[in-house]
Amino acid sequence: MVSPRQIRAARALLGWSQQELADKAIVSLNALTRLENGKVDSRISTLQAIEAALIKAGVEFLSAGQKGEGVRLLDPSV
Repeated sequence: MVSPRQIRAARALLGWSQQELADKAIVSLNALTRLENGKVDSRISTLQAIEAALIKAGVEFLSAGQKGEGVRLLDPSV
């Protein structure tokens, strides 16, 4: 599952506001804000919707390994 830091980084790569991501993932802005701030343990369905919206936009999530977690944009022209 993606981390709050990865979600913030992915939004930054895409140049999206929290509201844009919330709209594209069809989740509430309040839920996204709380999730990004790590203030709540969000529902799996919320995390999946956010992750799916970011993947659809061309973001790839890199799992934590020897080099740490991260994100990258698969198509820089997005």
